[in-house]
Amino acid sequence: MVSKNKNTNQAACLAILGTGSDVGKSIIATALCRYFVREGIRVAPFKAQNMSNNSGVTPEGLEMGRAQIVQAEAAKVPPHVDMNPILLKPTSEIGSQVVLLGNVSENSSAVDYHRKKETLFETAAEALKRLQLSYDLIIMEGAGSCAEVNLMDSDIVNLRMAEYAQAPVILVADIHRGGVFAQIIGTLGCLSATQQDLVKGFIINRFRGDIQLIEDGVKWIEEHTGKRVFGVLPWYDHIHIEPEDSVVIEKPKRAFPASSKLPSIAVIRLPHISNFNDFDPLLLLDGIKLFFLEKVQDLSNFRAVILPGSKNTRYDLNWLHSTGWTQNLKSFVERGGHVLGICGGYQMMGGTVHDPDGLEGHSGSTRGLDLLPVETVLKAPKTTTLTEFLWQGVHGSGYEIHMGQTQRKSGESLFQIISRNRIAASDDDGCVAKEARIIGTYIHGIFDNPDITALWLTSIGLGHIKTADFEGLDARDKEYDLLAQYFEAHIDIKSITEIINLNILNNA
Repeated sequence: MVSKNKNTNQAACLAILGTGSDVGKSIIATALCRYFVREGIRVAPFKAQNMSNNSGVTPEGLEMGRAQIVQAEAAKVPPHVDMNPILLKPTSEIGSQVVLLGNVSENSSAVDYHRKKETLFETAAEALKRLQLSYDLIIMEGAGSCAEVNLMDSDIVNLRMAEYAQAPVILVADIHRGGVFAQIIGTLGCLSATQQDLVKGFIINRFRGDIQLIEDGVKWIEEHTGKRVFGVLPWYDHIHIEPEDSVVIEKPKRAFPASSKLPSIAVIRLPHISNFNDFDPLLLLDGIKLFFLEKVQDLSNFRAVILPGSKNTRYDLNWLHSTGWTQNLKSFVERGGHVLGICGGYQMMGGTVHDPDGLEGHSGSTRGLDLLPVETVLKAPKTTTLTEFLWQGVHGSGYEIHMGQTQRKSGESLFQIISRNRIAASDDDGCVAKEARIIGTYIHGIFDNPDITALWLTSIGLGHIKTADFEGLDARDKEYDLLAQYFEAHIDIKSITEIINLNILNNA
């Protein structure tokens, strides 16, 4: 049983750091959140700084990273910005929008941001303190590799934060990408003796094959490091947890829908795609195939095309024009195709996107796709709301995260808004055109609503597809339980609990 430090009344902390990006830190933190809450422990996630265009909205109407929202769901607690006090949303190769405690702070270059790291560390540390007073255990997640020597002096999310929190560290390595022994030994070799002492052991993730084949390797690691391997987590396909980063959809292959026996839906993989988790429910539906497309290809054999959210609408709109996607989309529409735009994708479908204040880069205007009779002006403040709506009398819920406003010049709205951030509303959202084949909305998460999903599938001629009996949080909750059970079956959770409690005693 994990309990608070009796001398400070502060929650214990456990840090999950990685040998690199996409090694499974978020999944393991999620598994631990669900395991410990099932044990009756008040647990909360924490990531000091997250870099992702995959974000969501808290009950207070503030913005934070989706990964920590997922972990909060696993912990069965409401998401709060203290769980992710700093969110960086990349808008270019060298710049990001900085979201501080749920609100947009500024757009910053990487160099300018690093100059402010001391102040930002203090902000993150204060957020962690607040969480520690409200919970018994904090599962901290690192970012990327914890051994980036060129960034270590300005680190506020990995070892420095773990040391501040007096948190034992579990290092996660990914055997699937190869070189797991070098990952672990090399990471430790880049750390100081003090930092090495923080690392209490390892979890090897994504193992394929006979588990006996790794046993000698586990012994080798323990002999060469003097630290525990808490377990080897085999590769799984039966559990679905929202991925944190768009790395899972990078460089998608060309799709061949004509060769599939199932009707196909395409999502255009924009350079600055955001909130790609919107489509997780569609990926899990039996009876359809969902493809992410990056390279221009013929769309004739797709039942519908979706333009997703974007963190840089004008850049991605120009990308559609320059690559040839614009003409392909228009031809698809002329042949009777269905197109759905969500948030930035909705903005792109209008006549023009104006950015008078240069919120996404240089000020100016960019010609849209001319698929919907709308016009967009990008401007502050940022809209971040939990939104309830009606579509053809069917209730749905989702969330909005966008800069700017879109005005409908003609046509009809798509959704009737019931409330935003639990405050009653009576306006509308979105636009419908061309016999309801072309629609756009600002609302993310619409496919988390089975009845809304069924309506959309019917509108594109796939009304026979059965949507899940439950989706959204109910479906995700089942997956969190499966993940925790799988984790407990393969990982020495008792030893992990012991290092947490031993750390409390040592720091009492």
